[in-house]
Amino acid sequence: MLPSRFPRRVRLGLYALATAILFLMCVLPTKDLPDPGTGDRFEHSAAWFVLTFTGYVLAPRRTLAIPAFALAYGVFIELVQGQVGRDADVMDVAADAVGVTIAVLLFLAVRRWLTASR
Repeated sequence: MLPSRFPRRVRLGLYALATAILFLMCVLPTKDLPDPGTGDRFEHSAAWFVLTFTGYVLAPRRTLAIPAFALAYGVFIELVQGQVGRDADVMDVAADAVGVTIAVLLFLAVRRWLTASR
């Protein structure tokens, strides 16, 4: 069974879990987080790519709502980071947008390929 065919409550719960995990990773003190050594901007892009693509896997018909939410969530996270003593940086939002854009382009390419192969 495809994840997009799960009951709506399950899909919303899985996406809420993904956003909660991302929230915790973004607001915990940096000393409590592992350092993969890839750099903050790459980590933001990768995290928002995963968030957006996960949204598309769970709700493929939400082509505009998923990236809009992801971008708004990125702005929200930066505002919260500024309140909890972490760096709030507009360049992090730009890195989030890069991850969202890559996920959207990949989703559209896969969808086009699947449609053409039918």
